[in-house]
Amino acid sequence: MEGTVDGFRYGLVTPLAAYVMACLGGALGLRCTVRSLLDTQSWKAGWLALGAAAIGCGIWTMHFIAMIGFQVEETRIRYDVGLTVLSLAVAVVVVGIGVFTVGYRGASTANLSVAGVVTGLGVAAMHYLGMAAMHLNGEVHYDPLVVALSVLIAIIAATAALWAAVTIRGFLTSLGASLIMGVAVSGMHYTGMAAVSVHVHDTSGGTWAGDSAHSLLLPMLLGPVVFLVLAGVVVMFDPLLVLGDGDPSRSALPRRAARTALAESRGSVHENSAGGVPRPRQPYEAPQRTRRR
Repeated sequence: MEGTVDGFRYGLVTPLAAYVMACLGGALGLRCTVRSLLDTQSWKAGWLALGAAAIGCGIWTMHFIAMIGFQVEETRIRYDVGLTVLSLAVAVVVVGIGVFTVGYRGASTANLSVAGVVTGLGVAAMHYLGMAAMHLNGEVHYDPLVVALSVLIAIIAATAALWAAVTIRGFLTSLGASLIMGVAVSGMHYTGMAAVSVHVHDTSGGTWAGDSAHSLLLPMLLGPVVFLVLAGVVVMFDPLLVLGDGDPSRSALPRRAARTALAESRGSVHENSAGGVPRPRQPYEAPQRTRRR
């Protein structure tokens, strides 16, 4: 028999919470990428890795918060632990490939295209790995056209996110980009869920392996959420991002002023050592011309 699929078991609570986590991960990832570009002498690889992990954790957290609100009324749903953890690793790794590609090679059309396709396919793989982790008393079927649409949305969203990561500098523009990223990631997820239909074997119950959504997903979500909070603290208290507000010219002003002051102090010390206190500069007087008689 055909099962009754409901993706909004708790109303708007899970979609809104999932959207917030997607936006948080996107915002932190953008700021970490900006930080790696502001100062070329900083640990660039570390900032890019932190940004990739933030975006990947945000996408994965968004997916499984939304899955807490997913149910099939005729059967219980349990999750395979191994596939669930694998989906998290896939999300972080594929986002890392895209972020490192544009972070080191630049945001040219070719680089963005390749990185966007790889990252988008990886995000879609994360989503459908998470779906494959579901164990229920029935068979899950997908509409191929809707699945293809969800993959296309994932590729477009990944390309736009990578472009924003290496192009946008200001805090407000990064915030706006993260809100759009949250819409794109959530849209990809719920488009993929719209492709799902379940054929239930029977309604007499049955036993199958795995843990329930609440017993598995809620504890597993704790780790990525704590990581995102810690990453947020690192970004909030980084002096270059705070002082520069994402503007390389503004963030360079304190360093330029320090270098100028140091050069002036060295110059004054040299003059003092050469011959006492330097004489004050005389005002400039224009030479007077003599008229010929």
